[in-house]
Amino acid sequence: MNKAFSLLFVFALLLSPQLSHAQNEPATPVDQIVAVVNDHIILKSDVDQQVQQYMMQMQQQSQQQIPFGKDIWYASLQSIVDRNIMLDQAKRDSIEVPNQRVDQQIDQRIQQTIQQIGSEEALEERMGKSILQIRADLRESYREQLVVQQLQQQKRQEIEITRPEVEAYFENIPKDSLPTIPEQVAISQIVTVPPPLEDARKEARQLAEQLRDSVLNHGKTIEELAQRHSDGPSASDGGKLPLISLDQLVAEYSAAAAALEPGEISEVVETSFGFHVIRLNKEEGEKIDTNHILISVDEESYDDQDAIGRLEALKDSIQTNEDLTFANMARKHSEDPNTAPLGGRLLQPQTGQRLLNLEQLDPALYRIVLLLENEGDISEPKSFQLGQSNNSKRAFRIVRLDNHVEEHVASLKQDYDRIENAALQQKQQKFIDQWIADLREDMYVEYKIDIPEQYKNESL
Repeated sequence: MNKAFSLLFVFALLLSPQLSHAQNEPATPVDQIVAVVNDHIILKSDVDQQVQQYMMQMQQQSQQQIPFGKDIWYASLQSIVDRNIMLDQAKRDSIEVPNQRVDQQIDQRIQQTIQQIGSEEALEERMGKSILQIRADLRESYREQLVVQQLQQQKRQEIEITRPEVEAYFENIPKDSLPTIPEQVAISQIVTVPPPLEDARKEARQLAEQLRDSVLNHGKTIEELAQRHSDGPSASDGGKLPLISLDQLVAEYSAAAAALEPGEISEVVETSFGFHVIRLNKEEGEKIDTNHILISVDEESYDDQDAIGRLEALKDSIQTNEDLTFANMARKHSEDPNTAPLGGRLLQPQTGQRLLNLEQLDPALYRIVLLLENEGDISEPKSFQLGQSNNSKRAFRIVRLDNHVEEHVASLKQDYDRIENAALQQKQQKFIDQWIADLREDMYVEYKIDIPEQYKNESL
């Protein structure tokens, strides 16, 4: 797929129908009302827009041209009808979504788009709007999306499944259609982060102190010094971090910035990324707009042997003292905030399940696990990057093989949790489909165009 189309797809996912219409598309000279749901009017242009976004999404996923068909158009119409039905039901049920959650979703989508096209400026130029305007235009459509998700989630949670139902679901799968479950492992880790060597840490702090003094006493600005000296990804933008929630920043940075008055410069603040000099520009509720200079400690100036030595000592203690379990030592000593509270367990991010497909592990972890022959084996300390790619740091870990399941044909004995989850999802979806059908009967829905009967209950 060419780059231009990829960008179009990104914007189709980012933008509401109202925003997408602003992208230099010729206005439809005559629109048409195609359906009415209670007080909501659905226009043909609304359906056309959803069809366009759906086809672009499918093409992105399949890397193939998706032909237009009337079934897609009618299914898109029904999807919009159902969304409006659920929005009205959500009002009846007094379901609301906090502004902070809406803003977080919008910010995440905007940041993903910025990463793909290069910069905020490129996005603003493409849209012909400022970031603030884009956020404002997106807010209502994102709020509706989250309200519908929350409503459906509440209904799904009402549904439970029994073991006989799971067994019946499994028995109805033809034996020649049973899936092959790939080789899987359950693993845990203990992570240590190497501390900076004291001389390198002192040098980094001293430079940060000097730069702060240049701002306070010698007429320099944070913007110009950040461009020349900062090690942060925002250095080229003068160290600017636009409005962002306090809970999305590291704790030390949030605490220092929140204590400032607009325009005030912080003391030198140490975080896991280095030493910061922060200026608070403005504060809006739980969000702050700041500029900062980051002086990081040279990656080669960290004490790797300290981290390795701590892991070796932990491994030796676990292997020689039966009262010390890997899980308890991970909770107490691991420096990975995501896995330490779980006793070091690594889980599937989408499902939370313990078993991970061996072939889908990241290459560094895959190489470690391949050397663990027996359940209970613990690896030697190995280096890896901890955290997201933009904010990652070098760390070390030991990994324990908790369970190993060979490739096999799915069975209730070995894969009950997986089969139970699939059966529950099927039962929940049937319940949701029937619930929406009942809502259609309970609310005013009128189609202003002829629709074949088979399409009235089918949505995307």
